[in-house]
Amino acid sequence: NGDAENSPRWKERVRTLLRLAMAQYGKTSYWDDRYTKDPEPFDWYQRYSGISELLNKYVKKDDAILVSGAGNSRMSEDMYEDGYQSLTNIDISRVVVDQMIEKYKDKSALTYQQMNVCSLEFPDESFDAVLGKAVMDAILCGEGSTANVAKMCQEVSRVLKPHGVFFIVSYGVPDNRLQYLENEDYSWTVTVHTVPKPSVSATAVPDTKDANSVHYIYVCQKGGTADEG
Repeated sequence: NGDAENSPRWKERVRTLLRLAMAQYGKTSYWDDRYTKDPEPFDWYQRYSGISELLNKYVKKDDAILVSGAGNSRMSEDMYEDGYQSLTNIDISRVVVDQMIEKYKDKSALTYQQMNVCSLEFPDESFDAVLGKAVMDAILCGEGSTANVAKMCQEVSRVLKPHGVFFIVSYGVPDNRLQYLENEDYSWTVTVHTVPKPSVSATAVPDTKDANSVHYIYVCQKGGTADEG
């Protein structure tokens, strides 16, 4: 009947299908398959233009920057065009990393490596800033999500220099995401910002209480060294 789409059973079925689909985001095989079938550039949530003002506030053009879960986003290219000079990109998918190495072979400031953000292969205190756009959300879709987010945070904290920042773009509301980020193990100072979703009119003032109209930016600043007090 015509009300079938509003029935509790139908809604529960849709929710189940969505959960199953989102669970794929935590799997390397999903991303390899996706990038093989669809190599066109794709930016999750926001283009650089949507977050550039905030990013410029926290990250300097000559900072050493790690872009985690870079995929085939144009983010790093747009940052490079805007004057950022050192952009190390990593992704769990070998397929997309090989595509990006080929695409940007003439831009020495843009490097790409296959790597898991939960197990970084960089020395301690290597970067001034780490960017994670949709990465935390993808990890939270997979198995062992809580433990893996903790591993990601521990690894990011390890490779950040004193006073470095972890710049996270997420659809997750603070009530949920801050429980992962405000952890004594990292002793980060976390600042929350909102940016309007690209689909929201630029002339309209977004209602920051409406989680559907904004994305959340979590800026996690690492403390100084012990001898700084």
